[in-house]
Amino acid sequence: MSAIRLLVLGAVRQHGRAHGYQVRNDLEYWGAHEWSNAKPGSIYHALKQMAKQGLLRAHETAPSTAGGPPRTEYEITDEGTREYFALLREALTAHDQKPDSLTAALGFLVDLSRGEAVDLLRRRVEGLEQWRAAVTGYYTPEGGAEQLGHIGEIMNLWLHQADAGAAWTRGLIARIEGGAYTFAGEGRPFVGVLADGEENPYATGTPHPGDQG
Repeated sequence: MSAIRLLVLGAVRQHGRAHGYQVRNDLEYWGAHEWSNAKPGSIYHALKQMAKQGLLRAHETAPSTAGGPPRTEYEITDEGTREYFALLREALTAHDQKPDSLTAALGFLVDLSRGEAVDLLRRRVEGLEQWRAAVTGYYTPEGGAEQLGHIGEIMNLWLHQADAGAAWTRGLIARIEGGAYTFAGEGRPFVGVLADGEENPYATGTPHPGDQG
């Protein structure tokens, strides 16, 4: 899956209605331009494409009170909400996702119930364990990865990633089960979005034509 779809849908959903620059500002505030493909052009393209696909509803607005030009505001639709949660669940459970997909999903983890979050993360651990068993059972020689020379380091890397990923996920499960964070249905969760016009200390400062659209 592409992390940009999850990021954009989630950011719009958190605001209720948001224009493209708000979405870009939030994603830069989260550092997503560093660890994902959430560059300005990708963000504005995703907004327009998902509006065409019925996942977002576009609203033409009047010029801002600050004197800026009119902007297009986006609102997530029922279909978009279903897509958002499907992407979120997929990113949390799939052990073979790219790191940016899991990172994006963590930013929206609290949109789920506590119980569902734990269940999805347990499925992630199961997937990692099954993948590790496949590596050792089908790819690693009986004498160890060293039997393959330096190519064996590929297997060592896979095993390390599986072990580290499973250990981190178990730790997160323990923290959640111990009461960490505020999940859906428990009160107002922390979302970390910027108010319109709020200064973003992590903004790239690089303008894009879509910032005014």
